[in-house]
Parts: sequence; C-alpha cells; structure tokens
Amino acid sequence: MTTTASYAAADWGTSSFRIWLIGEKGEALSERRSAEGMTSAAKTGFSAVLEQHLEAMGASRNLPVVICGMAGARQGWVEAGYLDTPAALSEIVRHAVVVPDAARDIRILPGLAQRDAAMPDVMRGEETQLLGSVGALAGTRLVCMPGTHSKWVRVADGTVERFSTFMSGELFEVVSRQSILSHAVAEAGAFDGTHPAFVAAVAEAMANPGMATNLLFTVRSGQLLHGHGPTEAKARLSGLMIGLEIAGATTLAADAQGAIRAPVSLVASGPLAGLYTQALTAAGLSSELIDADEAVRDGLAAAARALWPA
Repeated sequence: MTTTASYAAADWGTSSFRIWLIGEKGEALSERRSAEGMTSAAKTGFSAVLEQHLEAMGASRNLPVVICGMAGARQGWVEAGYLDTPAALSEIVRHAVVVPDAARDIRILPGLAQRDAAMPDVMRGEETQLLGSVGALAGTRLVCMPGTHSKWVRVADGTVERFSTFMSGELFEVVSRQSILSHAVAEAGAFDGTHPAFVAAVAEAMANPGMATNLLFTVRSGQLLHGHGPTEAKARLSGLMIGLEIAGATTLAADAQGAIRAPVSLVASGPLAGLYTQALTAAGLSSELIDADEAVRDGLAAAARALWPA
C-alpha cells in the first residue's frame, strides 16, 4: 500500500490514459499507462477506469485526483468547459470542475478556446503542458506542441494570446494507410530527423506550400520512376507534412518583418522531439526543447498545489 502519495495526477487523452501517484515533494512515485482513453472510458465508465488504476497502484481511498485532457470534454466524464483566449495560464486552476458524487475529491481542468470567427480553435491537455512549462516561457514565445493535432501557441508573460491547430499527425496516418501512398511506404523501416529525404522534404514544403498535394504525390511517383525505397518514401512523407505545418505556423506567427526572432519552444517527447528539432533546423529556426511528459506532470503538480495547499 502506497502511503506517501499526496495526490494522483492523470492525463486523459482521446485514445490514451496516463496516471501518476505524486509524493509530498512532487516526485512521481508510480505510473501507469493504458489505451483507455476517452473513447474507451465513455463506454466502460470513467470512474471504473480511474479506480481500477488507483487500486492497482495502492492509492488510498481518499487520495485526491487532478485530471487534464479529454475527460473534461463534452463527450467525457464531466464537461470542464473552456477559458477564452487571451487567457492567463494561472486562471486554469481556478476554473477546475469538481466531479460530482465521487467517492474522492476529483478535479478536472478546463481547456482553452479561441473564439475568433475566422480562426476558431480549441485545445484540451496542452494547456496543462503550458502551465507546467511557464517557467521556461519568459517574455513572448512561440511554442510548438507536436502530436496528432499539433498546436502552435503564442504565449506572452504567462498568457496564451493565440494558437493554431494543425492536423499533421492525423493526416500522416490517413494518407500513409488509406491513400495510394500506402503502397509507397509499405514495409518502411525506422528513420529519424537526420534522414536526407526527411530534411529535403521539409525544405521543399517550406519553399512551396502551395504545391502541397503535388509534393505528396511525388512520394509515389519518385518511387516508381527513381526507385526510392519505402523508408525513404516514408521519411519524405513525414518531412512534407511537418514542413507544411511549419510553413503555415510561422506565417501566422511572424512579426511585421516576416521573421521569427526568438527560439521556438518545442514541447515534445520521444521520436517527435527529434523529428521536429531537425525539421525546425531545416526550416532555419532554432529551438529549445521542453520534455512534454515532464511538462504535463509539472502542470498537474502546479494545479494540485493550488487546489490542495499543504
């Protein structure tokens, strides 16, 4: 039985679930991950999923829990609404929603909404990563948060001013699995951001974003006419998708002279961290890496300290 945990912190995505028991000094005592995201938990029951993991981790019955992500969506456990931008990250905790009729104290953090009629946008979960990264985001920063739906965020002195979502990760999966390009990338091996085809594709997409659909087709035609292997084809497809994302994001975020002057704050972990670091370099941008897993834990920890001060 774990007796030293002060609270539990959970990041509940659409298709994934992560939970940590956090000790008195903010350290992660234990961790569990599963595929029981919102889609699955909505069928089996959010409370049942949460309690099963807490029991397996030896959590006490009265241990409080703070949650971010899709558990607070309209289709989730309890809707936690949105804070409208511009939004101070410090306000996130004040709008946490209590899960009613729960056997323990459970709070769900809200997301952020950009209600601009021309560029409406929403995020859930990433705002908690930003909260956990606020110490590294002094002044005005452009933040890149890669994923299935990548977020590019303008943060100024702890306030989220604007953000844009790019469906790069989801489109990569759809195109590589369900389009004619699936033949080109079948049986591809692993690659990283230093692969020449990836680096070249980022530069091509940045230089000619209006040719996007043509560039995508060259993944297939290049293989048929020039013998490109499946790994090279997949690296090229990845580079094109990420390059197109960076082209769009930097156009939106550039100053009046069309420049990005500060390093991009890259909130990422695992393979995506390496791919985006190299892609930003290929795009002529410097970056500073913030570990995404640490950022979400730090954000949940900041929320817990405010919700349950010692």
